[in-house]
Amino acid sequence: MKKRYKRLTYIFPNSIEVYEYLDGRYGAPGEKREKKKKATKEEIAKRNQWNRERKVRHKLKTWFHENDYLVLLTYKKEERPTDMKTAKAQFKTWYEKLRKEFRKRGAELRWIRNIEKGSRGNWHVHVIINRIEDADILIKKAWPHGSVTFKHLYESRDFADLAAYICKTPETCSKYKESLSEASYSASKNLPVEEPKVKKLAYWRKEPKEKEGYYIDRDSFHEGINQRTKCKYRYYTLVRIHRRI
Repeated sequence: MKKRYKRLTYIFPNSIEVYEYLDGRYGAPGEKREKKKKATKEEIAKRNQWNRERKVRHKLKTWFHENDYLVLLTYKKEERPTDMKTAKAQFKTWYEKLRKEFRKRGAELRWIRNIEKGSRGNWHVHVIINRIEDADILIKKAWPHGSVTFKHLYESRDFADLAAYICKTPETCSKYKESLSEASYSASKNLPVEEPKVKKLAYWRKEPKEKEGYYIDRDSFHEGINQRTKCKYRYYTLVRIHRRI
């Protein structure tokens, strides 16, 4: 029996992400394989954003924890950058200063950021950063352009909402009631994520398989038909059940 289906499994400390799909090499069962349709610009953009959010979510799950920082770096009006190139250079100067201070304390700086320009010309930077002792003081001292505010991270929906927020674009920001004219996402290079485990399957389960010690986050569950390949797919997250004794 041909194993037409694939399951990709990403394992994290508190959750497991599962992606199952029909291998496009075979086509839908009982149907003649059709030539793939060329994706539209809108479909490509939507897919790219979905992949970006997934990658950010995986970095968050692997390297960040509750009570790390979500930092907002703002600009005084007279300090606003003239363009994105300048804003990126200013951010680089900031994190290089901060990295030196972290290393003096025996720690490695890790960050994920989005530089954003509002439709009215106001610039700001959202940064997720690992927390060490006195990190708030170091962060403020290294940023000379405006104010700095902090929020502690919390693992609501396994960081799914935060991942989407930190890499939002002018096209996706409206769901946060924001209006952006420009945005630039980036992350430090020291955030590697393990490759998924790959398993070939002979048949398609009607329901995803439960796993002992976990529950399926129904908000994460999605199942559908790929409109270009006409093949089934689904993805969902298993969340670890934490028991307190």
